[in-house]
Amino acid sequence: MDDLKHFALFAEVVRAGSLSAAARHLGISTSAVSQQLRALEQRHGVTLLHRSTRKLGLTEAGRNLAEHCAALTATATRARQQLALARDAPEGELRMSAPVGFARCVAPALAPLLADHAALRLHLEIDDRMIDLVDARIDLAIRVGEMADSGWSAKRLCGVALLLCAAPAYLARAGVPQSPHELPSHQWLTPRGRRAMPVQMTGPDDVTESIEVVPRITSNSQISLQQLCVSGLGLAFVVGTEADEDLQARRLVQVLPAWRVPPMPLWAVTPQRDAKPAKVRHAIAALQAYLRGFPGTSD
Repeated sequence: MDDLKHFALFAEVVRAGSLSAAARHLGISTSAVSQQLRALEQRHGVTLLHRSTRKLGLTEAGRNLAEHCAALTATATRARQQLALARDAPEGELRMSAPVGFARCVAPALAPLLADHAALRLHLEIDDRMIDLVDARIDLAIRVGEMADSGWSAKRLCGVALLLCAAPAYLARAGVPQSPHELPSHQWLTPRGRRAMPVQMTGPDDVTESIEVVPRITSNSQISLQQLCVSGLGLAFVVGTEADEDLQARRLVQVLPAWRVPPMPLWAVTPQRDAKPAKVRHAIAALQAYLRGFPGTSD
């Protein structure tokens, strides 16, 4: 353990550039710094520093050790931060954003957290737009689909099943597809204005088919796409967690039920890449725990 203390002291001397500057930062005397460095050198039989009245120089052994000691102190700093974060209780205002289709998951997921921590407040923005988290002062956003490289921190919460659906009236008019190869000839409702959307489907015996469909109608709202699909305007991939009621009522039927597409990833996105405040960490954990048991989701 003495070596660890001396390594930390040596790293501070190298960082500060002199024994006296390191002593001031550590709150000890310059002679105490010199004595501890000398003890480190004597214990290991190496010279780490060339000392002079004007300049401090590293020997080759000193340069090699300095790199490792800097990494050691950085690890210790991160460990202290983690302990502090574990100690902190969630409090203050949690500003959160969620798309319309997943808004109903927020209340049951966060209700126990809010009940247990009276100092925690919630402000919830429901918006299907990709709002800027910094401009909107959002601490935590739920995002769906593939994540662009935004510089923000994204943690996968779960995967959400997508079901290919259509209204019975549409299928009566356009015909029921019997294979993925027939899908491009149908009317399509897709998200976010894509001119063409690639679709990869896996069927019986893990056979994979890749097709491309061109939308007639697009929307950034998954709920709107589902409503348009119910209205008989074409085929759409409907979020499995939202489809049950329409499927049970036969307002929608599943198309090619033996074929599936990859689940849509659901993310918890934050502006911070480093240590997150307790309110954000606890909210992410609550959302992940709730969604793991939600019908239509998977890890």
